[in-house]
This record gives sequence, C-alpha cells and structure tokens, in this order.
Amino acid sequence: MNIVVLISGSGSNLQAIIDACIKGTINGNVAAVISNRPDVYGLQRAQEHAIPAAVVDHKNYCSREEFEKALIKKIDQFEPNLVVLAGFMRILTPGFVNHYLGRMLNIHPSLLPKFPGLNTHQRAIDAKEKVHGATVHFVTAELDGGPPVLQAEVKIESGDTAETLAARVLTKEHQIYAQAVAWFAENRLQFKNGLAYLDGELVQKNGVMFSGD
Repeated sequence: MNIVVLISGSGSNLQAIIDACIKGTINGNVAAVISNRPDVYGLQRAQEHAIPAAVVDHKNYCSREEFEKALIKKIDQFEPNLVVLAGFMRILTPGFVNHYLGRMLNIHPSLLPKFPGLNTHQRAIDAKEKVHGATVHFVTAELDGGPPVLQAEVKIESGDTAETLAARVLTKEHQIYAQAVAWFAENRLQFKNGLAYLDGELVQKNGVMFSGD
C-alpha cells in the first residue's frame, strides 16, 4: 500500500502514520510527503525516515486550478493507493477531490457534523459542549462533509482553553488516523456510492466510535 501524505505544518499526524508503518500496524509505507509550504517541520520528519519529500508551493501558481494540476502531477509520480491529508490547509476543488475520490482521507478536529471549518476547539467550548473530539472521514467535494469513518471523544473539562483541549484531541487524532489508514490498507475500509463501509457493513453517519485508551 503506497501512501502519499499531504501536509502544511509540523506533521504530527504524519509521524503517527510513519510510526504505525514501521511497527507494521499499517500494512503499507509512506511513499512521499508533499507540502504546500516550504520549511515546515513535517518535511524534516520525512527526511529523517528517508521518505521522499517535496514542496508544491501554492504561492507559485496564479490560480487554485494551476496549483492543483501541479500537485496532482507530483502526487501521481508516487502511484499512491491512498492520499492522506494531515494538516493540509488548502481547500480543494471538486476536480482534485474527484481525481482521488474513494482513496483520500482527512482528519478533522471535531465530532463531525458538529463544527466543520476552523477554530473548532474554541467553538466547542463556547457552545458549552460536554464532549469534543476528532473525526477521520473520506474526502468529498463538500468541505469536511465526506462520510465519517472513525471518531474519538474527549471530555471538555472545566477551565479548558482552546489550547488545552486541542492538545488532548491531538493525542486521539494520532490514534484514530493510524487506525483508519490501517483499515484501508487491509481493504477493510472502502468507499462506495458516497458512503463508507467497514468489513462490508455500512458505517453509520457519525462513524465508528474509537474505544482505545
């Protein structure tokens, strides 16, 4: 299973996936790491593990379509079975999404469908939610709207700030992203007719709830 990971920053979820590949819990390898921003720490993580790393800087292109055309060309050089968005901070056009439809995953820091978009941790606190969390989902043309695969909950504590809550959610992100990628690599997780299936069974609308520590 060839996995290409797209990043825009430090790449902590990338590291979780690399570690799971090394341990053998993901039956695959990270074939390449591609960033839309130069000089981010995630590229160094790739280099430390001898993984090909590349930059396709969106600022070098006059339109989103031209950027995505170059990005697709770079991704496809590595013949990926799966494209993983790990903190990739670009909104993708339907054309790009459809090119990888059914073989592209994203992780979002909320219990979708609650709080799509940005600033999810503060929004959850402001809404006086009792629990928050993260969701792995297939990517579709609707922003943060693809079918959920796996969710993990985090209790919102009294006195939580966006930063303290984000730190606890991130720990869960590392666990559930590696798990979802492992399912895909084993052909247990599939995308059919706009829906997610695990072991041949339709995944319910909010995804499977993670039960790990």
